[in-house]
Amino acid sequence: MADAAPVSPRRRGAWLAAYALLTFLSFPHPVGDRVLDLGTPLAFLAPAALWIGLAGLAPRRAAAAAFAAGLAAHALVLHWIYVVTVTYGHAAPPLGVVAVLGLAAWIAAFTALLGGAGAWLAGRGLAGPFVLAALSVAVDHLRSFAMTGFPWATLGYALHADRWLLALAPFAGVYGLCFASALAGASLAALRGGRRRDAALGLAALVALHGVGAALAGSERTPGEAVTVALAQGNIDQGAKWSPEWAERTLAIYEELTRSAAARGAALVIWPETAVPGSPDADLGLRDRLEELSRRERVTLVVGAVGLDGYDPERRGTRGAVRYFDSGFVVDPRRGITERYDKAHLVPFGEYVPLRALLGRFVKAVATGVASADVTAGPAPRRLTLPDWPAPGAEVPVGVPICYELLFPDLMRQFAADGARVLLAITNDAWYGRTGAPHQFLVMTALRAAESGRWIARAANTGVSALIDERGRVRAQTRIFERGLLVGEVELASPDEEPTFYTRRGDVFAWACWAAVAAAALLGARRPRPGGARA
Repeated sequence: MADAAPVSPRRRGAWLAAYALLTFLSFPHPVGDRVLDLGTPLAFLAPAALWIGLAGLAPRRAAAAAFAAGLAAHALVLHWIYVVTVTYGHAAPPLGVVAVLGLAAWIAAFTALLGGAGAWLAGRGLAGPFVLAALSVAVDHLRSFAMTGFPWATLGYALHADRWLLALAPFAGVYGLCFASALAGASLAALRGGRRRDAALGLAALVALHGVGAALAGSERTPGEAVTVALAQGNIDQGAKWSPEWAERTLAIYEELTRSAAARGAALVIWPETAVPGSPDADLGLRDRLEELSRRERVTLVVGAVGLDGYDPERRGTRGAVRYFDSGFVVDPRRGITERYDKAHLVPFGEYVPLRALLGRFVKAVATGVASADVTAGPAPRRLTLPDWPAPGAEVPVGVPICYELLFPDLMRQFAADGARVLLAITNDAWYGRTGAPHQFLVMTALRAAESGRWIARAANTGVSALIDERGRVRAQTRIFERGLLVGEVELASPDEEPTFYTRRGDVFAWACWAAVAAAALLGARRPRPGGARA
């Protein structure tokens, strides 16, 4: 930063390399049979390394250096994109490398924005820890919706194990944790630059945030109604699940897991995203098979399958244009299939190709097998109703978020805002292979539980399947790439329980950070640049 002590070119490179490595290590990664999770304290140190590495640079050079550091950091974090595109998408290996670097470059562009804007503020004496923390949150928030958004590897998620900071999520969302991470890093950088007063104020505020979180975490809450659910983890290989030879075997596996769940007292069994290799809307035999299983075992099913509009299964013909959806179906023992939720936020280049007229001849969607054409997005997140569950005569509203939707806090809060008393998440993490991605995705799901104050039962094809409480704590989970059944209790939020502040108001804290940055920018624009910012 321009008003901080500059560093030599060699040390600058070392600090920026440290930022890339610390960012990578801040997120969970498998090491043998264990998961290495060093987010606390590394998520406090990574932004400090970035700001120290940028010290003394003018805005353009700071943006360029920040882009290079961000590219390295996120190419490391997103190495699993290679598995998605090459192993399961059957792309050529060079294209897999391009995919990793391309997505990392997209995130690095936001790192460049952060570095350049921070240097501009520093050149006007306005880059204190609080301003830089607000700027970091604003940039992270922008990344959550710009060009449909891709907020993977936001440093706030790395602090999921800090229970006191996690207690802030019902109010500020994950952005409260992002602010804490950025505030710590900027304060440490200020301390290294000799600005002790700034550093002391920032670190004191960080301690205060922990104090507030400790009080919130220790507050009592009336337990909700406990109900038993079962998560079926079929562990179907992604490369085989859509082959006709595997269709019958896949259904048999999930039917057996459902029978085992019923024998263990579960009245609700959740199958993962696209667990059913077909569409109950198009295949009446498949529909009858699911309804008969639910009726025979006396369990309600929530199953992932392909939804179709525009197809007449009785005449086996189309009624206009056919649209495909990534859907969750509710199957009731007495009524059969009662509702369908269609995934509202799709994966670019995974489930559809953006700008297909321009890019379609060069690129195809990765998720082949779900549909013969682009998947169609559903209208919006909404609740579904489970009739006669957990007891005859009851009607429980639930949310059924599907995979990629779990990345987006503002989207996810809409399920609880619509009245869902529990979230039944379905996903297929087989695409990621044995990388850190399944474990990182679990962390993001845990933040969604803390933000909404709702338990989440998460069913994943190859894992991690998990039961997560309303405070974002993982109560039980499976191992990845193992077939199994997770049976346990979740709590239903009381119908008269007030939703969390985040559920009601959304990203108020993030927008407040935007306002703070705008105020600093206006002040900086009116303030003369003292001597200029030079390397």
